[in-house]
Amino acid sequence: MHAMTPQRRLLLVAGIAVGCVVLAGPVHADVAPGGGNEGSDPKPEGSRSGQTLESRIAFSGSVKESDSASGPLVPAGDWTPPACWYEPYSADEFAKTTEAGYDLVANDPQQPNYAKSAVAQNRDYYKDGKYKNYNKDKADEGSWWVATRDPDRWLSDEAQKCNKQPFWVKNGETPNVENAVTPEMLAQLAYNRVKVPDTKVSLAPANITKVNLATWAWLDRATFKPVSVTAQLNANGLSIQATTTAKPVSLKLEPGTADAETFPASGECAFNADGSIGEPYAKGKADDIPPCGVTYLRSSGDTAFHLKATITWQISWTGTGGAGGDLPNGTFGTTQDVTAQEAQALNR
Repeated sequence: MHAMTPQRRLLLVAGIAVGCVVLAGPVHADVAPGGGNEGSDPKPEGSRSGQTLESRIAFSGSVKESDSASGPLVPAGDWTPPACWYEPYSADEFAKTTEAGYDLVANDPQQPNYAKSAVAQNRDYYKDGKYKNYNKDKADEGSWWVATRDPDRWLSDEAQKCNKQPFWVKNGETPNVENAVTPEMLAQLAYNRVKVPDTKVSLAPANITKVNLATWAWLDRATFKPVSVTAQLNANGLSIQATTTAKPVSLKLEPGTADAETFPASGECAFNADGSIGEPYAKGKADDIPPCGVTYLRSSGDTAFHLKATITWQISWTGTGGAGGDLPNGTFGTTQDVTAQEAQALNR
């Protein structure tokens, strides 16, 4: 890990001052309250070193760390799972982390005076100002809610939108802020953790085909089944969860050249009732039209066509209190090389 420069420390202080949590596995946070350098809006940069709060959001199921799956879903359209949200923390957790963040800056001789002054003011706000001793005497009555960021997007503009100072919420009350964690929010975060199988299709002829010959394409029913991820949060009396399920619904073939025909003509092959797609080629079907496949109309020459196979997954979720619904479809695709040769070239 590279040593942190004075400039990078300042940027980290600015990020800490907003009060942010970085979701990981396990979830952790760079947290301290208050506002940053007035007149500027720097984003956290580089290292996430510093004092941390560990979140209670936990994921189970086909998450990104799974070795049995191949890739994350890409949401349809311009929708993306949230890059930031707010989570509750106890008064003791918040106090310890704020004090540690203050010490980190105040005792660093490389920090300028205005940075030290800023963190001192922020600390006093929660310790000796509007609040007294971080509301420790009210620890059984509520929680501190702190901005939280997805580690894969923590430098994005979307992740900076949760810029509200850490705030106190009494038990049983709903935080009056957009992006407070809810079952639906957990479902959207779970969406971002789903991994689905590789979409490499079986072909006949395999890898090398003839021009104007129908190439059959199919997917094994045992590989493509619904996959689910559950996100759960248990914190300070708040206990919520949501399960997001991805169900495969269609395969789209893109031949890699305009000089080709797909079957069906749309290139969209629907899943069969048994969960398979298409039909394996069998002897005697050379003159049949495949339910799912492609015909190349010209040779690929000395190279190969890049056949792309993309599965569309239908997304739904259920959560605490009977909540549930649909989320935008997701896709995952891979490419494979297919060589198309003239018939006479194959007969040499």
